[in-house]
Amino acid sequence: MLRSLFISDLHLTPGRPDITRAFLRFMEQEAPTAQSLYILGDFFEYWIGDDVMDEFHHQIAAALRKLSDSGTSVYFMHGNRDFLIGKAFCREAGCTLLPDPSVITLGNDDLLLMHGDSLCTSDKGYMRFRKVLRNALVQKLFLSLPASRRRNTARKLRDNSMAAMQDKPMSLMDVTPEAVEQALDQARVSTLIHGHTHRAHIHALENQRQRIVLGDWDKLGWYLIHDDQKPAHERFEMINFPIAS
Repeated sequence: MLRSLFISDLHLTPGRPDITRAFLRFMEQEAPTAQSLYILGDFFEYWIGDDVMDEFHHQIAAALRKLSDSGTSVYFMHGNRDFLIGKAFCREAGCTLLPDPSVITLGNDDLLLMHGDSLCTSDKGYMRFRKVLRNALVQKLFLSLPASRRRNTARKLRDNSMAAMQDKPMSLMDVTPEAVEQALDQARVSTLIHGHTHRAHIHALENQRQRIVLGDWDKLGWYLIHDDQKPAHERFEMINFPIAS
């Protein structure tokens, strides 16, 4: 098997059992056909600590572990919703935690992987907020709170974020070309794969570069295939499928 799969922005939550069912079908039917699965963040709607995993989280971890045990390597990168996922979850799920950004090599292709939120540099307010949340001391203090308080805080932050998005122009919440070019230059690669913006598309850039945006799972599920057996111009394929209610 020379295929690798990429997914992001599933926002898994008990409140969307249709997406959970679609993901579990994907794990049974499509994921085992690949040598590796890369999850590029916002896998869960929110995460308040490995120490408060419940039955739902264990179910998802078990599906990942089953895939990993079958021979498909599973990699996970933090998103802006689930950046507190830690070593305990990864051990249970049998997945390897990747830093954001990461450069990987698949066959003849060197690829830059990112969640994508750090590329939205025009949104100055979000970038400041992101810096606070990613501070190690802030995270340590949050994880020391009772589970109920952490859960309420996470829900409030999510609701505030969704409300703020209603007042922002779409262009402000997208990546900036300058940030993309800088990231590719620093990584010295020609292909960037990311999620976060929910705008699934394969963008051709200048100088034979490309930016591949993964789709979010809502009415449709999305995954990207990289097949090293195909010619370079056919190596990536974006797939979507309906999520049944």
